[in-house]
Amino acid sequence: MQNVLSKKARDKFTLEGKTYEYYSLQTLEDEGYDIKNLPYSIKVLLESVLRQYDGRVIKVEHIRNLANWIKEHNKEAEVPFKPARVILQDFTGVPSVVDLATMRDALYNVGKAENKDDKSLNSLLDKINPEVQVDLVIDHSVQVDFYGSAEALEANMKLEFERNKERYQFLSWAQKAFDNFGVVPPATGIIHQVNLEYLAQVVLSKEGKEGILVYPDSLVGTDSHTTMINGLGVLGWGVGGIEAEAGMLGQPSYFPVPEVVGVKFTGLLSAGATATDLALRVT
Repeated sequence: MQNVLSKKARDKFTLEGKTYEYYSLQTLEDEGYDIKNLPYSIKVLLESVLRQYDGRVIKVEHIRNLANWIKEHNKEAEVPFKPARVILQDFTGVPSVVDLATMRDALYNVGKAENKDDKSLNSLLDKINPEVQVDLVIDHSVQVDFYGSAEALEANMKLEFERNKERYQFLSWAQKAFDNFGVVPPATGIIHQVNLEYLAQVVLSKEGKEGILVYPDSLVGTDSHTTMINGLGVLGWGVGGIEAEAGMLGQPSYFPVPEVVGVKFTGLLSAGATATDLALRVT
């Protein structure tokens, strides 16, 4: 395992003239673990803990528990999951952003009490920023006051902006004030659709001192349905506001090593039945 935790786990490939680095699960296979037969979802979790191993929060046993999933599924063991990004909707997301702003206020007051100059104060405030990409989609504020006419959409949007002026001004400020924080404006689409069609990347990349690192997309979100886009290969969980904030600040969410249930469909759908009907029936 020590060989895996050294830089030997980090491999590279070249595509269109660019060199990319990634964390190879093959190094665990070479250590005797049955990696090739792991479910894809477990592989994504395993890559996550391998890549983010620090010996303090994510430890050797966390990697071992997932790598050994086939031979010994320890249901009592925990997985520290650090998502690649966080998605919020405005109903539950605004309080999380307020918490970030409040933390900045607290640091500002501490700095002022210590008579720090403006440059030092700004440096202090920069410590409060999301560590991963956070997207807040505004889609829970609309109310239907008008309907049945061509002007209904515009009339409802106008009222929405009037009713939520202060909230929207705050979110506009937050988008400029915080790094790694974006806001998807009203009337763009519902959060499920926006996440699926625009925000989900499947593979993410990050430039660092040692090159461009690529790794699987993953997320937590304050809307449970939104994170369920695993057909794209993006692993996600619906969480509460506190867990979402923890993810924003680079802290893990903990859950038991998951079971994986495989489903195989045979035969044909009856006339009039759709794939959606089948999915709803099974789930």
